[in-house]
Amino acid sequence: MKLSNAEEELMQILWKQKRAFMKDLIDAYPDPKPASTTVATLLKRMRDKNFVDFVQYGRSREYFPLVKKTDYFSKQMNGLIKNFFNNSAAQFASFFTEETDLSEDELKELRKIIDERIKNQ
Repeated sequence: MKLSNAEEELMQILWKQKRAFMKDLIDAYPDPKPASTTVATLLKRMRDKNFVDFVQYGRSREYFPLVKKTDYFSKQMNGLIKNFFNNSAAQFASFFTEETDLSEDELKELRKIIDERIKNQ
């Protein structure tokens, strides 16, 4: 399941904080900060999607992620490659290297990462 842009922004904050109360989440937003009702609505949606859960302490809730950032990112990248690049990592790599302003050093670093991955397989 996918997160909306607003949910993803909140999830990024929660991944960074690991565990947080509503006040902590709102404080982590840049100005202008969203209303607490907005954040509460986003958290409810994210809980319904099984991305977050909470522990109740009296009237306060401490929220925590149920999905790892790397797992979410990996799934999003695989979906991107499938939907926009005909499920071809080579097409994605070609697009990425041609359409971004990578320096020669960055391209060499990518080559090094790929060569290392090939060596370890």
